[in-house]
Amino acid sequence: MIRKAAIISISNLSLTPEEINIFKKEKPWGVILFKRNILSKIQLKKLTNSIKKIMKDKNYPILIDEEGGKVTRLSGFLNNSMFDQKYFGNIYKINKKIGLSVYKTYINLISSHLQSLGININTSPVLDLHQKNAHEIIGNRSYSENPTTVNKLGQACVKFYRDNKIATIIKHVPGHGKAKTDSHFKLPEVNDDLKLLKKNDFKCFNNIKSHFAMTAHILYRKIDKINNATHSKFLIKKIIRKQIGFKGILISDDISMKALKYNIVKNGKLALKAGCNLILYCAGKTHEVKKILKETPYIDRFTKKKTSEFYRFLS
Repeated sequence: MIRKAAIISISNLSLTPEEINIFKKEKPWGVILFKRNILSKIQLKKLTNSIKKIMKDKNYPILIDEEGGKVTRLSGFLNNSMFDQKYFGNIYKINKKIGLSVYKTYINLISSHLQSLGININTSPVLDLHQKNAHEIIGNRSYSENPTTVNKLGQACVKFYRDNKIATIIKHVPGHGKAKTDSHFKLPEVNDDLKLLKKNDFKCFNNIKSHFAMTAHILYRKIDKINNATHSKFLIKKIIRKQIGFKGILISDDISMKALKYNIVKNGKLALKAGCNLILYCAGKTHEVKKILKETPYIDRFTKKKTSEFYRFLS
């Protein structure tokens, strides 16, 4: 499989001639869609079909952020705003059996929409721990302040989507919950020691069998005082891979976010060098997409193998 190790984004409701050329020539691993790319069901289905046709690949990876609550890209025709993860965490807290049943029904419904729109990966669930005095960027996107609850509902979410042939991306590994700033604009720093993080934030992600995971642009000062998690070989190899036990494809969070201090090309290179398998770019600026893909290598053997597993899952 000849693919560049990048997930790109596009500028508008349909592909421009320049974007068509990028897909044909550069062959990015996948594409992520945002509200700027979505007007209606008919338009969105036409867009996803056109991408798959250009790539000559019916299973081409097409991602979307449809977490529910304040993160919903399909709000033009799907009212998903009240169903944040805290909503399901609260039901689960009262009655685990009913909570799981309600959550399964919800995910079945979301999955049917995604399938009909030609989308095969949802960047969900958020497995960050809900914490007091943290920045509101996570907030009700988290299931709970209890790491065991977060882990259990995360496992359920991945399974329910898997049953519907939709892949998931657990995020933001190894944990964004304690951040006091929004990583879209500034690098958050967490000063807890490894023992405390293992017991709380990191525990949420333990042994979740998702095809994909997304890193956190967080600096854990007492673990790696120089590199944020996306750029940290130690955190990726020793914490995410070994201790948490994630065995799938690891994707960087958006390399255009202000938490990362270098230009987009260097941010991407450092993420891949640290151990991310794919880099993610969300801003949708064509000139930046071209720069990134020009400097991005093709996927390695591990990523080819795991991509093949993902394709077999979809079949």
